[in-house]
Amino acid sequence: QVQLAESGGGLVQHGGSLRLSCVASGRTSSTYGMGWFRQAPGKERGFVAAVSWTTGLTRYADSVKGRFTISRDHAKNTVYLQMNSLKPEDTAVYYCAGDNGPPLSIARDQYAYWGQGTQVTVSA
Repeated sequence: QVQLAESGGGLVQHGGSLRLSCVASGRTSSTYGMGWFRQAPGKERGFVAAVSWTTGLTRYADSVKGRFTISRDHAKNTVYLQMNSLKPEDTAVYYCAGDNGPPLSIARDQYAYWGQGTQVTVSA
Protein backbone atom coordinates (compact mmCIF):
# COMPACT_ATOMS: atom_id res chain seq x y z
CA GLN A 1 0.00 0.00 0.00
CA VAL A 2 0.98 3.58 -0.63
CA GLN A 3 -0.25 6.49 1.43
CA LEU A 4 -0.37 9.99 0.01
CA ALA A 5 -0.73 13.28 1.86
CA GLU A 6 -1.26 16.58 0.06
CA SER A 7 -0.69 20.05 1.43
CA GLY A 8 -0.39 23.61 0.21
CA GLY A 9 -3.89 24.45 -0.93
CA GLY A 10 -5.62 27.69 -0.04
CA LEU A 11 -7.22 30.87 -1.28
CA VAL A 12 -5.36 33.02 -3.79
CA GLN A 13 -6.23 35.91 -6.06
CA HIS A 14 -6.46 35.71 -9.85
CA GLY A 15 -2.89 35.75 -11.19
CA GLY A 16 -1.39 34.47 -7.97
CA SER A 17 0.65 31.36 -7.24
CA LEU A 18 0.49 28.32 -4.99
CA ARG A 19 2.68 25.26 -4.54
CA LEU A 20 1.12 21.93 -3.67
CA SER A 21 3.12 19.13 -2.10
CA CYS A 22 2.40 15.41 -1.90
CA VAL A 23 4.38 13.10 0.36
CA ALA A 24 4.23 9.39 -0.42
CA SER A 25 4.86 6.71 2.18
CA GLY A 26 4.62 2.94 2.30
CA ARG A 27 5.48 0.79 -0.72
CA THR A 28 6.35 3.68 -2.99
CA SER A 29 8.52 1.37 -5.11
CA SER A 30 5.29 -0.10 -6.47
CA THR A 31 4.60 3.15 -8.34
CA TYR A 32 6.20 4.27 -11.59
CA GLY A 33 5.16 7.88 -11.25
CA MET A 34 2.78 10.34 -9.73
CA GLY A 35 0.03 12.54 -10.99
CA TRP A 36 -2.14 15.46 -9.99
CA PHE A 37 -5.84 15.53 -10.76
CA ARG A 38 -8.50 18.08 -9.89
CA GLN A 39 -12.24 18.10 -9.41
CA ALA A 40 -14.42 21.18 -9.47
CA PRO A 41 -18.00 21.15 -8.12
CA GLY A 42 -20.32 19.32 -10.48
CA LYS A 43 -17.49 18.14 -12.72
CA GLU A 44 -15.56 14.93 -13.13
CA ARG A 45 -12.09 14.51 -11.73
CA GLY A 46 -9.64 15.38 -14.50
CA PHE A 47 -5.95 15.04 -15.23
CA VAL A 48 -3.65 17.97 -14.52
CA ALA A 49 -0.05 16.74 -14.66
CA ALA A 50 2.14 13.67 -14.18
CA VAL A 51 5.80 12.89 -13.57
CA SER A 52 7.93 9.76 -13.76
CA TRP A 53 9.87 8.93 -10.61
CA THR A 54 12.91 7.62 -12.46
CA THR A 55 13.24 9.81 -15.56
CA GLY A 56 11.59 13.01 -14.36
CA LEU A 57 9.66 13.22 -17.62
CA THR A 58 6.44 15.18 -17.33
CA ARG A 59 3.06 15.52 -19.01
CA TYR A 60 0.45 18.25 -18.70
CA ALA A 61 -3.15 18.93 -19.53
CA ASP A 62 -3.45 21.59 -22.23
CA SER A 63 -5.32 23.87 -19.84
CA VAL A 64 -2.31 24.21 -17.51
CA LYS A 65 0.66 24.06 -19.89
CA GLY A 66 3.00 26.99 -19.38
CA ARG A 67 1.43 27.86 -16.01
CA PHE A 68 1.89 24.73 -13.87
CA THR A 69 5.06 22.77 -13.23
CA ILE A 70 5.21 19.30 -11.72
CA SER A 71 8.43 18.06 -10.15
CA ARG A 72 9.59 15.29 -7.87
CA ASP A 73 12.19 14.73 -5.18
CA HIS A 74 12.65 11.00 -5.32
CA ALA A 75 14.84 10.91 -2.22
CA LYS A 76 12.04 12.51 -0.22
CA ASN A 77 9.22 10.63 -2.00
CA THR A 78 7.63 14.00 -2.61
CA VAL A 79 5.93 15.48 -5.65
CA TYR A 80 5.23 19.16 -6.13
CA LEU A 81 2.84 21.15 -8.29
CA GLN A 82 3.87 24.76 -8.75
CA MET A 83 0.87 26.71 -9.98
CA ASN A 84 1.41 30.19 -11.43
CA SER A 85 -0.91 32.67 -13.15
CA LEU A 86 -3.87 31.06 -11.45
CA LYS A 87 -7.35 31.64 -12.84
CA PRO A 88 -10.79 31.29 -11.22
CA GLU A 89 -11.38 28.23 -13.42
CA ASP A 90 -8.48 26.50 -11.64
CA THR A 91 -10.63 26.39 -8.49
CA ALA A 92 -11.02 22.75 -7.49
CA VAL A 93 -10.00 20.07 -5.05
CA TYR A 94 -6.57 18.85 -6.13
CA TYR A 95 -5.68 15.21 -5.65
CA CYS A 96 -2.30 13.55 -5.69
CA ALA A 97 -2.24 10.04 -7.18
CA GLY A 98 0.24 7.20 -7.50
CA ASP A 99 0.11 5.05 -10.59
CA ASN A 100 0.23 1.29 -10.85
CA GLY A 101 0.93 1.18 -14.56
CA PRO A 102 3.00 3.02 -17.12
CA PRO A 103 3.92 6.50 -15.91
CA LEU A 104 2.56 9.73 -17.37
CA SER A 105 -0.92 8.32 -17.89
CA ILE A 106 -3.85 10.74 -18.08
CA ALA A 107 -6.37 8.03 -17.20
CA ARG A 108 -7.70 7.84 -13.64
CA ASP A 109 -7.88 4.05 -13.74
CA GLN A 110 -4.09 3.86 -14.12
CA TYR A 111 -3.74 5.33 -10.63
CA ALA A 112 -4.26 2.99 -7.71
CA TYR A 113 -3.44 5.32 -4.84
CA TRP A 114 -5.08 8.62 -4.00
CA GLY A 115 -4.67 11.33 -1.40
CA GLN A 116 -7.51 13.05 0.42
CA GLY A 117 -7.28 16.18 -1.67
CA THR A 118 -6.54 19.81 -0.95
CA GLN A 119 -8.79 22.73 -1.83
CA VAL A 120 -7.52 25.45 -4.15
CA THR A 121 -9.73 28.51 -4.55
CA VAL A 122 -8.88 31.32 -6.94
CA SER A 123 -10.85 34.52 -6.49
CA ALA A 124 -11.70 36.76 -9.43
